Amino acid sequence: MKTIENIPNKMKSVVCHGPKDYRLETIPVPIINEDEVLVKIEACGICAGDVKSYQGAAMFWGGGVLPPWNDAPVTPGHEFIGIVVAVGDIARKKYGLELGDRAVAEQIVPCGECRFCRSGDYWMCEKQNIYGHQKNIADGGMAEYMRYGSRSVIHKVSKTLPAAEASMIEPLSCSVHTVARANIRFEDTVVVAGMGPIGLCKLQLAKLKNPKLLIAIDMKPKHLELARKLGADVVINAAETDAAEEVKKLTDDYGCDVYIHNSGHPSGVIQGLKMIRKHGTFVEFSVFSGETSVDWSIIGDRKELTILGSHISGREGYPVAIDFLNRGIVKVDEIVTHTYPLESFEEAFALAQKGEESIKVVLVP
Repeated sequence: MKTIENIPNKMKSVVCHGPKDYRLETIPVPIINEDEVLVKIEACGICAGDVKSYQGAAMFWGGGVLPPWNDAPVTPGHEFIGIVVAVGDIARKKYGLELGDRAVAEQIVPCGECRFCRSGDYWMCEKQNIYGHQKNIADGGMAEYMRYGSRSVIHKVSKTLPAAEASMIEPLSCSVHTVARANIRFEDTVVVAGMGPIGLCKLQLAKLKNPKLLIAIDMKPKHLELARKLGADVVINAAETDAAEEVKKLTDDYGCDVYIHNSGHPSGVIQGLKMIRKHGTFVEFSVFSGETSVDWSIIGDRKELTILGSHISGREGYPVAIDFLNRGIVKVDEIVTHTYPLESFEEAFALAQKGEESIKVVLVP
């Protein structure tokens, strides 16, 4: 095993104990084995899912048809980037890592044994251990140090990117998978609904597909302003305009060909079903904090829609995201609007939840 000198025994970490019970604590620095990696965290983004977990959403804590997913106490955070400070000999050979390298682990820790892992679809692993949600197995990146476990999928990352921008690899990787699922064609009118950090990444990726018309929808003027700058042909403020009617006006009353939903709000689903054309493609990528009720006859009897889900990064997400950031093909510098130290995580979460002044909020240990 290779290790730098003077790694401390203790570190600061945000620790999730339950809904609305997150604390800054001093805990042991993880100890790694020969097939693991220890990184010093440079930055860790706050995801909309992190905010909803903090608020107690059923997706994370159980309720209705969903079983509990969070296993607390756990260090949250899955949008992390770090510098290798210790690496086991097995991990060093497996990933080509040396001390001082910058590295990211994919957000999922696949079991390697279920039918999905065996078939290569590891991002759909039946165990669904994702960094930041299961203690010991998958403690996350809102800490000074983090262990990448033996089953992690690890990628080396260039040091040329600013740390806060490098923490956007995970959101961009999810965006890559979603846009690939959408199967956008040149003649399509594409709507991306929800201009948060992931929506703004998906907008840029959708633009690379050269659709006929690219439309961004949100309720925050600041987000829409950036969406226009990043390539939207049309921006619609759903707080001021009937977005479905506006999209129909732009498409000879047919509706959009592809609708990509990111907001996690029930109204975004209903809005999409209204504005999408017959035989359209609806791609859902959201973490919902509440139930969504729709008339399913719209999907089948009325429009015969193709409904696709998109879960995290797929197989292609991380390599493409890292490459696109390195080459400047996707811009995230203006998406990252605020950085905070770990000690101010409560203020950072509150700012991320409001979303009025911020777009992406990042913790920097």
